[in-house]
Amino acid sequence: MDATVFRAAARQIADYIVDYIENIRERPVFPSVKPGYIKQYIPSTAPQNGEPWSAIFADIDRVIMPGITHWQSPNFHAYFMTAQSYPSVIADMLSSGLGVLGFSWIASPACTELEMQMMDWLAKMLTLPNHFMFSNGGKGGGVIMNSASEATLITLLGARSKVLAEHGNDKTLITKLVAYASDQSHSSVERAALLGAVQMKLLPTIASDNHSLRGDVLREQIKKDRANGLIPFFVVATLGTTGILAFDNITEVGKVCSEENVWLHIDAAYAGSAYICPEFRHHLNGIEYVSSFNMNPYKWLLISFDCSALWLKNRDYIVDAFNVNPVYLQHIHQGHMPDFRDWQISLASPFRSLKMWFVFRSYGIKGLQNHIRKQVGLAKYFQSLLLKDDRFELSAPVEMNLVCFRLKGTDALNEKFVKLINDGKAIHLTPTRVGGQFIIRFMVSARTIEVRDIDFAWNEFQRQALIALTL
Repeated sequence: MDATVFRAAARQIADYIVDYIENIRERPVFPSVKPGYIKQYIPSTAPQNGEPWSAIFADIDRVIMPGITHWQSPNFHAYFMTAQSYPSVIADMLSSGLGVLGFSWIASPACTELEMQMMDWLAKMLTLPNHFMFSNGGKGGGVIMNSASEATLITLLGARSKVLAEHGNDKTLITKLVAYASDQSHSSVERAALLGAVQMKLLPTIASDNHSLRGDVLREQIKKDRANGLIPFFVVATLGTTGILAFDNITEVGKVCSEENVWLHIDAAYAGSAYICPEFRHHLNGIEYVSSFNMNPYKWLLISFDCSALWLKNRDYIVDAFNVNPVYLQHIHQGHMPDFRDWQISLASPFRSLKMWFVFRSYGIKGLQNHIRKQVGLAKYFQSLLLKDDRFELSAPVEMNLVCFRLKGTDALNEKFVKLINDGKAIHLTPTRVGGQFIIRFMVSARTIEVRDIDFAWNEFQRQALIALTL
């Protein structure tokens, strides 16, 4: 593929992407292929000689599309929303074309400095405290990671390094370190503790308090653990759990962490984007106690994966934990600007901040707020339909764009109902289980979703409910 062929191919792919996005409603949201399907379409070895672009392009529809779950479809209501927009797609194209590896400032100054600016822009949109921003001139700052899972692991390891330093760097104490999170926290929190070789205790929440982690529960557990010779060092509080959109009380939890000299990390991966809207900002009350804060712009701010935003109150704890400085990575400007290789697991990262820059400038803060408010409004509309049908019941308050509900009846009935929905492939759902109860999750997800798509989903729910209740 030379430059001439590339120009034509790029135009062809751009047209293909637009046609895909604009006509995505016409596609079944979930594929019908069986595991291993792709082997019948692709040879077992790579070709000896190169093939023309026309042959490669033809195989997109023949090989790839049959196995695609259409996350951007207005009929996709599973997992969590994953954002996409044309400015973000263009930024990904430019990033790939530039081929930048942004591991240090000298490796590409624009990559580092735009990331710093975009993280400050977003921090101001969220009204985070000034100590999280580069512009404050202190030790804080933000970095773009690939996911919230990485952010949780990085901050746990930073907190581990900090507490060990406070205990004379006695590595034998790792077995005594203990971290805490809500029993509603994401599985990645437990995974971070496994990778960090520390204990993780999931603290109980109650349904009557909408499964919020409270300060007294944390304080009591820390007291017990200290009495047993353990060293509490890290707490993950979640603002908007994946399962039912529960919010931990970070004011109460933060006060305990401050009293106990424990690192408090906020996982706002899902709901954090909504805090650019003043009506949701109250969930960040207590943010002054927080050591690190993470949210995923790729979930709700129209920025495509991967793009996870992590802010640190004191970046030195992370840099000190990860800094390895061989000669071939050193440069004369070290110390004047961040070298993001010291803030993350991977050495290099792509030019992710281009996506933020393009999207923020294309939509503006008001446009992004309107996008969030529209989806919240559609979730409220779905809730209103649900409440008019006495066969259904809500399982959690509807505050943002997630509706948790179930058919009145047994878990077996609801499991059968979800299977009927997903087998029908008109819409796609993923359930959860909270307090032992099977719950159906309806996520208002796609950028292009409209009232007609909510009506379409509701008609499918009614049709399949009738079948489930009569089987």
